[in-house]
Amino acid sequence: MSMQETESAIREANASGRRPVLFVHGLWLHTSSWGAWVDHFREAGYAPLAPGWPGFPDTVEECNQRPELIAGKGVNEVTAHYTGIAGRLSQKPVAVGHSFGGLIVQKLLGEEAVAAAVALDPAPIKGVLPLAFSQLRSAFPVLKNPLNVNKAVPLTRKQFRYAFGNTVSEAESDALYQRWAIPAPGKPLFSGAVANFNPNSPTKVNTRNATRGPLLLTSGGKDHVIPPVTVKVTQWLYRKSPAITERIDFPDRGHSLGIDSRWQEVADKCLAWLRKQGF
Repeated sequence: MSMQETESAIREANASGRRPVLFVHGLWLHTSSWGAWVDHFREAGYAPLAPGWPGFPDTVEECNQRPELIAGKGVNEVTAHYTGIAGRLSQKPVAVGHSFGGLIVQKLLGEEAVAAAVALDPAPIKGVLPLAFSQLRSAFPVLKNPLNVNKAVPLTRKQFRYAFGNTVSEAESDALYQRWAIPAPGKPLFSGAVANFNPNSPTKVNTRNATRGPLLLTSGGKDHVIPPVTVKVTQWLYRKSPAITERIDFPDRGHSLGIDSRWQEVADKCLAWLRKQGF
């Protein structure tokens, strides 16, 4: 969604009186990957918008041609960007995020910038200790070189297949890669890697907030990037808050659960959960 489209979506949401839904993408996927979700949520009666991270080009092609525009973007900057958008809406939006976008929406919820949040296979927040080999392998294209902290790094087709497309056919994985894959800024991954050694880590979330809205976490049982244990520990970190924190597991799904051919199963369960919470 371009800046012009975002402005139009904000005006439309404010004029419609419908609940806004703010979609936040993660690393290596362009915000246009939310297209089917945007249409689906609009048909369900919401006012959806899917702006990209700050400074990201409007198209996949331009992101791949000009990775320098993506480089250097960190968690705090991205959170502030979406906080600003949420603040321009006439009512607090629901936020839906995938991977690092799932971490961002938890930060937004902890700061009460949004009314509720759905975090699809969210990147680890500060305090999550387990680190699986598959996570290291998925992030290795960035973390292998400390100089990548201020660069934007793409995945090869093979790396994308391991990280995202391991539960779909090679043909489908390649199609997803061709359609939506973009370079990822290294800064968020390096912040996450040292989060538990940094008391002021950008990945820190206010998990004890008792007055925040409800949170749904999802996990894919075959996710290489965010294994189920990561999501379970994330839920456990919220144990001291009386606010609603729930989890839905998709045992046979990987990190592409929101964009592959079975995306609607995930979207419908998220919609059902939101309606159950009164949104």
